[in-house]
Amino acid sequence: MEQQQPYSQAGAGTRVLVVDDDPTVAEIVTGYLDRAGYVVDRAGDGPDALARAAAHWPDLVVLDLMLPGMDGLEVCRRIRARGPVPVIMLTARGDEDDRILGLEVGADDYVTKPFSPRELVLRVQSVLRRTGPVQASGTLRAAGLSVDPAARRATKDGTELALTTREFDLLAFFLRHPGRVFSREDLMREVWGWDFGDLSTVTVHVRRLRGKVEDDPARPRLIQTVWGVGYRFDASGTTATPPGTAPDEVA
Repeated sequence: MEQQQPYSQAGAGTRVLVVDDDPTVAEIVTGYLDRAGYVVDRAGDGPDALARAAAHWPDLVVLDLMLPGMDGLEVCRRIRARGPVPVIMLTARGDEDDRILGLEVGADDYVTKPFSPRELVLRVQSVLRRTGPVQASGTLRAAGLSVDPAARRATKDGTELALTTREFDLLAFFLRHPGRVFSREDLMREVWGWDFGDLSTVTVHVRRLRGKVEDDPARPRLIQTVWGVGYRFDASGTTATPPGTAPDEVA
């Protein structure tokens, strides 16, 4: 990992909880976030992380997947059960199944070890930028869905949806652009704000979002797969993905 370099005060007092049992990693990450202006709490295991989150609720959590006793997946579940908070998971390089599990339990992003601390700070800024205050742009409505970007609130047929940060952003983006086809690269750039990254991140989030907004996620009518291209939001919800196919696969 890199030596610390001066960093602009981008955090403006925002609180970040860093959870990692490796004191060297935790110290370096904390140093970079501190230089960026964030208020940083540190925890070395799951119970400590839960206690610190309860004492001072964080604006974002940087969470190592491999923790002693209680792993990062369980910590993420328990923190999310207490309230919505963005989570960036730290994973070992090559552990794709673990990364997918992290996204499945609601992580907003992940960074593989070894990593650049400066890249991690940029990821933190990107996630927080998309969860911070936004200019009022009016409530988005289609097919029984209602999304209020300013309040960060989404409902389906009047029932509030429990969406993660990225799921909310993805749904709002689809509602803003009904009928248009977007590749996974397009969605990663427009929703995640990245010009590169693991496209399976998009696939997992589309699948999770379908599970919350579709009447039958196995035959999605709203978020449709356009084979060989990407995904399209159909506000009419009249055409389902053909049966016998993987609805979240991009051919």
